[in-house]
Amino acid sequence: MVRDWTAVMPVKRLGAAKSRLRGAVPPARHGDLALAMVLDTVSAVLAAPAVGELLVVTDDPVAAAAVSALGARVAPDRPDAGLNEAMRHGADEVAGLGRPRAVLAGDLPALRPEQLDAALTAARSGRAYVADAAGTGTVLLAVGPGRPLDPRFGPGSAAAHAASGAVPLTGGWPGLRQDVDTPADLATVLGLGAGRHTCELLRELGIEAACVPAA
Repeated sequence: MVRDWTAVMPVKRLGAAKSRLRGAVPPARHGDLALAMVLDTVSAVLAAPAVGELLVVTDDPVAAAAVSALGARVAPDRPDAGLNEAMRHGADEVAGLGRPRAVLAGDLPALRPEQLDAALTAARSGRAYVADAAGTGTVLLAVGPGRPLDPRFGPGSAAAHAASGAVPLTGGWPGLRQDVDTPADLATVLGLGAGRHTCELLRELGIEAACVPAA
């Protein structure tokens, strides 16, 4: 398989990330949980055979250093104008229009490389998206060479992407579809099998019994 996809992942400053998830772990470790989920997502993306490069768009120095250590390329969020502008900047300006690009959420700690690979294979025909487990949000938006990304992330983004002409991808891919916004989402991820970084953090906090390490 040709490793020709550039994956793009925006990462907020850890102190401001995942506000609806607060309370899942002690307040002092909330940023650590956000980072652990990012690192598990990064690890899975970099292990996907179709991905040639992962570009993380962030202004958080701790996140930048951690994802760089795993092999991701880091770009600052120069627009500093929200999620969609960070994605557009990374995919269209930093990565460029010359190769296929896919933006995805950074809170997919149960993502498996083969699931991402299957989604990217299905997306090769044009601009496509993967809805989240609830069916209303978006966890991945992919676009082929020569086309702008045109992201529509935010409330109701699945419908917004469909209205913009993106094709919905219908594979099961539970780890790809299950992002983590709330404590209930985290419990679902643990049932699917979270990645090493999330598991190690939860184990440290005494939540080992609920965590099933990713295969």
